[in-house]
Amino acid sequence: MSRIVVTNSVTLDGVMQAPGRANEDRRDGFDLGGWAQPYADSVMGSVMAAGIGDAGALLFGRKTYADFASIWPAMTLENPYTEVINNIPKYVASMTLPGPLTWNNSILLSGEATTTVAELRQQPGKDIVILGSGELVRALMRWGLIDQYTLLIHPLVLGTGRRLFPDGGPSASLDLIDSTTTSTGVIIATYRPAAPVAPAPPVPLPGLA
Repeated sequence: MSRIVVTNSVTLDGVMQAPGRANEDRRDGFDLGGWAQPYADSVMGSVMAAGIGDAGALLFGRKTYADFASIWPAMTLENPYTEVINNIPKYVASMTLPGPLTWNNSILLSGEATTTVAELRQQPGKDIVILGSGELVRALMRWGLIDQYTLLIHPLVLGTGRRLFPDGGPSASLDLIDSTTTSTGVIIATYRPAAPVAPAPPVPLPGLA
């Protein structure tokens, strides 16, 4: 069975919107895009390279896929991720995205995301990594289909923007299994869903035993 692994940059107040570029995602009038750029360093680069390098595939929601597909095919090989991202299998969970998909090695998972991703997860192979795709992440969380979260927590509060875990979203109990701090103060924290807590055995009350 493959694992579904979420890898996302977030701020201290949980914002995940447009970390990479100013015009990456301007929904709701968001004009603070590119907030993660000043925090990049060699530690972060090594962690990200290892995660993507060990992945067997990437998984996207419709909007994040469209953004990546508009940028990465023209990216130069000077970028260390270009060759891997362009050549790795890329699954897109969407019921509205029209095919065929022109970006190399892209596969459309038509149908309900929780069903198609659950089927994909049952296949043997390496990790399937989700980048961005907040709506997809939350849908899969509700059905227990996320096996690991790697969150790059930036020392930054934006006060606005779309959050990875918004109010009214699914809840989850997680175990911290690894953490690394970069030279710029980013905490790279890796979590896995916690095992269910077994109920405590009943304790007889005095006089009622």
